[in-house]
Amino acid sequence: MPAQARYRINDHASFELAQGNIVEERTDAIVNAANSSLLGGGGVDGAIHRAAGPKLLTECRRIRDLRGPLPPGQAVSTPGGGLQARYVVHTVGPVWQGGKRNEPQILESCYCHCMEEAGRLRCSSISFPSISTGAFGYPVEAAAAIAVRTVVEHLHAPHSVVLARFVLFDPVTFSAYAEAAQKLGSAFPHIQVKAEAIP
Repeated sequence: MPAQARYRINDHASFELAQGNIVEERTDAIVNAANSSLLGGGGVDGAIHRAAGPKLLTECRRIRDLRGPLPPGQAVSTPGGGLQARYVVHTVGPVWQGGKRNEPQILESCYCHCMEEAGRLRCSSISFPSISTGAFGYPVEAAAAIAVRTVVEHLHAPHSVVLARFVLFDPVTFSAYAEAAQKLGSAFPHIQVKAEAIP
């Protein structure tokens, strides 16, 4: 059975870790770790485009024609096409270059803008992949710490999003996110983070 974990944030929100395939998510929105062209690619990006069908590519082309390439750290949304999620929020993560080209700040910006976009769309739930840790080469432990911390900070504030899920492709990535979650208590003494059982 795939690994899962759930954590309660104060009394009004929660986040979950799950090992699985993000294209199968039923949350209101899923996040696509896109490239700047928005025209699909490999990894999560390619899988989402294949599962969503041609309508997603049409919408991405329309956005690109209106605003040009999507800069790293930003986010835009499209309808979900053939996915079970109503929306896809596209964001471009940083390519790892040793951490000296603002990669941590850009990665944090990805998660912030995705949460803000989900709120704008009035989504109550959103699913994330592990942004930038595939072909872009970001070290997974460092990326997990940024991802979990940033999303929990957003969930802590009153917000339309009350559930954030990290859908992680393999056991190594899941373990890195689980370790980051276990360290939240010391990182955020003002936020109550409590592990919960999943039925």
